[in-house]
Amino acid sequence: MKISTKGRYGLTIMIELAKKHGEGPTSLKTIAQANDLSEHYLEQLIAPLRNAGLVKSIRGAYGGYILADEPTKITAGDVIRVLEGPITPVEGIEDEEPAKRELWIRIRDAIKDVLDNTTLEDLASHSEDEDQLEGYMFYI
Repeated sequence: MKISTKGRYGLTIMIELAKKHGEGPTSLKTIAQANDLSEHYLEQLIAPLRNAGLVKSIRGAYGGYILADEPTKITAGDVIRVLEGPITPVEGIEDEEPAKRELWIRIRDAIKDVLDNTTLEDLASHSEDEDQLEGYMFYI
């Protein structure tokens, strides 16, 4: 399974909204500028997220978008399924021979487990310092 820019940028929108949760609406223009993304493309992605009930739109001069629920209750899996469809590494798993079918099912379940157990809160609170620590190589 390959996550397209729809899924990646949609997750970016949701993470930005999670970071601002409780502070009022955030405009797509603000999100686009902060992440160097196309505002027009983000507008295309926000509609299915709104239709799925993951975000709410607020009209007016200081309008924008807010999460429809707490960041702890929305998972990466919720967002990816809305924008990318079902989570499956290959099409036609049921037609595979048993040994390969078992492999594809295990891969699918592992991906689902990660996506469904990673909340927007987890992603929004992740700091860049943690990434940098993992990047260091120590030699003895």
